[in-house]
Amino acid sequence: MKRWMATAIGLLLVAALAAGCGSAGGGSGTGGSGDKVIKLKFWGGVPAEAGPQAVVDAWNAENKDIQVEYERFVNDDAGNMKLDTALTTGQGADLYVNYDLSRLMKRMEAGLAANLSELTDYNIDEKMGPDAKLWQIDGVYYGMPTKKNMTFVWLNKDALDEAGLPLPPLDWTWDDLRSYAAKLQQGERWGFLQHEAVFTSSLDAGLASVGETKPDGTSNLDDPLMKKAFEQLYGMMFEDKSTPAYGEQLTTKMPVDTMFLQGKAAMLNAGEFIFRNSNNLQEYPRDFKIAFATLPRITKDQPDYKYPGGLGDVISINPKSPNKEAAWKFLKWYADGGMMPMASGGRIPSSNAVNAEEAIGLLLKGVEDTYDKDSLMKVVFGEFPTFVRTLDQQVVDLRKEEYEKYFLGQSDLDTALGNMAKRHNEFIQRNK
Repeated sequence: MKRWMATAIGLLLVAALAAGCGSAGGGSGTGGSGDKVIKLKFWGGVPAEAGPQAVVDAWNAENKDIQVEYERFVNDDAGNMKLDTALTTGQGADLYVNYDLSRLMKRMEAGLAANLSELTDYNIDEKMGPDAKLWQIDGVYYGMPTKKNMTFVWLNKDALDEAGLPLPPLDWTWDDLRSYAAKLQQGERWGFLQHEAVFTSSLDAGLASVGETKPDGTSNLDDPLMKKAFEQLYGMMFEDKSTPAYGEQLTTKMPVDTMFLQGKAAMLNAGEFIFRNSNNLQEYPRDFKIAFATLPRITKDQPDYKYPGGLGDVISINPKSPNKEAAWKFLKWYADGGMMPMASGGRIPSSNAVNAEEAIGLLLKGVEDTYDKDSLMKVVFGEFPTFVRTLDQQVVDLRKEEYEKYFLGQSDLDTALGNMAKRHNEFIQRNK
């Protein structure tokens, strides 16, 4: 659907939402009347026991007239399809979390994300800071970012010490990471693993450096920086064998975070969401200290380098919900401190209404000595220029189709890159 058409549909949806939400945020009775109990369903990708259930339990205890039920979906293609089906068929999805801008854009274009910019009783820019704007679509918020977001490399500090390797510098490169992985690979221990959710993080950082399109408006998916990134990873898979072959990881559904915590990998490319497991020493016991490194650059001279991150966990309201006012009330409460039970799992609230030091204290409570604090503060809580991927979901999907052929031995790299750019250009032409 063309952008102008999507905007028009969004404006039509706003009227219904604004009418219901104009007075949201009042007293505890807002959204309900008499003995009537409003029931909301809130969809997210975090396991209920890792914080979301505690959040909704706290809300439900204080808001008898608006009761929230949490529904978990796995943040992968199948899980997002489950959520999209619920949204489009009215199977009960009043609020939901977006973990990727391209998916939010797709939902907005389908009329499944209400325009929050029209709701004037809460200023997202003031509460969340300048990085919130990275999640706007044509200057409009179709979801509220709620947490600090970053992708980084988790390190087995004991393994590094045994190999005589120092903690990587903040500006290290994929050549450096490849060298580290080869030295850390030992027996059944992988040198490096990647969580599927961040598999393309370096590619996206590369595109953020050079732009998704060239000055003439054509695709940059075949930029030399992209070629370099794919060659590095391919070499690690099939020459060094320091990271699993793509097909092996795909078919075995390798539990990479669990493997890292079990000492079966020395480095892991992931995000803060792993804290919910790394802090749980009963279910995931480990005898090594964890340190952190930034996501490496593709090359040392990569221009205008930015890091995947900014803000995340962007919560949208389904405009088809019959209880939009109640959903908005819950969302504001959640963002301004209601989500604090999520902090112990790595989800640090982004609202300035929340005490960040208190959230960090909850994250590290009882496990402080199991982390390298210096690298944690520099990397996880450091200040870096960030970006949010803006590629349309269709382009993300076609890119994946082509690089899978390369990693599965069905295509050479030049052909894969050429097909990516060709199909991207066709998409650009169709959506002018």
